[in-house]
Amino acid sequence: MANHNKSYDTMKEMMRRFEVFKDNLKHIDETNKKRTSYWLGLNEFADLSHEEFRMMYLGLKPNFTRRQEATSSDKSEFMYENAVELPKSVDWRKKGAITPVKNQGACGSCWAFSTVVAVEGINKIMTGNLTSLSEQELIDCDKPLNNGCNGGLMDYAFQYIVSSGGLHTEDDYPYLMEEGTCDDKRGALQVVTITGYEDVPENNEASLLKALAHQPVSVAIEASGRDFQFYTGGIFDGPCGTELDHGVAAVGYGSSKSEDYIIVKNSWGPSGEKRVILG
Repeated sequence: MANHNKSYDTMKEMMRRFEVFKDNLKHIDETNKKRTSYWLGLNEFADLSHEEFRMMYLGLKPNFTRRQEATSSDKSEFMYENAVELPKSVDWRKKGAITPVKNQGACGSCWAFSTVVAVEGINKIMTGNLTSLSEQELIDCDKPLNNGCNGGLMDYAFQYIVSSGGLHTEDDYPYLMEEGTCDDKRGALQVVTITGYEDVPENNEASLLKALAHQPVSVAIEASGRDFQFYTGGIFDGPCGTELDHGVAAVGYGSSKSEDYIIVKNSWGPSGEKRVILG
């Protein structure tokens, strides 16, 4: 409670949270005895049941009606399809293209954070300037295709940025950890623009690495497993699923002791940092 500034309204609620905490600690200890490639640890989510955690921190909605107004470019060929001789490892953090880890809070806005990482990255690559951009603008204004703190899809967010003329900076449109009212009176302030976006070919790891060698990439993962709630370090190799429920950003790749991995930037605050998962 002291480490994470936790307080509870009643002794009854505190004792209930303590029981949840003990159950989570038991899971962490048991998992760390079994797993060798990654480890779990106590964090600010340790007083939340797994069901509560999922409801509060996941927000990708891949089953939104796809997607007449939000379509990737009509190219017949993936733009990086012919890329060859990729580097053995890439880390866009080291290239200065990734802003510090942000915190979405108890708002299902992961889709907005995932989108913003990709746009911040390509803007740095193209202009040389790393500018922190506004997730709040997407949450407030990118409707009705996306649904603010109740989830969304990165494709729609990219389309919004194209059609609206760009995304404002985080300084000019700061994050609230809740939905606000769309402010369309900031037009004269600095914006970062994109001209389009493209989906990486589905279920194609080679294409993902080709894209990632050239820029940070918005990706969707299944983060609803209990281990992911308490991931602390190492190469996360499971359990992994295909029921996509969380938007993050791939910001690099490499290998360690013959294990391939992808570096992922999450949006659960600095303690979550960049999670490393198997490719």
